Amino acid sequence: MKTENIQIFDHDTNVDVTHKINTMELDNWISHLKYIKKELSNLINICKNELKDKLDDKSVVDRFEKKEIENETLLNALNTYSKSRLNIIECEDTQCDMIYITEHESYRRSYLYHLDKYRRLKDEFFNKVQGKFTFLKVN
Repeated sequence: MKTENIQIFDHDTNVDVTHKINTMELDNWISHLKYIKKELSNLINICKNELKDKLDDKSVVDRFEKKEIENETLLNALNTYSKSRLNIIECEDTQCDMIYITEHESYRRSYLYHLDKYRRLKDEFFNKVQGKFTFLKVN
């Protein structure tokens, strides 16, 4: 299911609504992790190029590179999970639905944990580099 095609109808059951909302949420997570992937690539390039001589702490680059790998791992897991959710329509009982809902909660915790750690790393980086940029004056 793609988010733009999802509609919630009056006749949908609570479980159907939950599955639809979870699918929209999952699509949002995947989109966000793709953005973080680009952002990490830019941050690593800034550290290795523009801040190469000004950044006295190589561990920052190492931590960004590690986070890049973690981000890719989670992104791949969410993409695989997204494909597996196509089988939700085959659920015929509450137990089957609950398996998907429980799995989604587990991925939600993983995503939020990853996001929190990434934000902390990025905040730490910006605190370290504050004042290390030289801006060109435009006349």
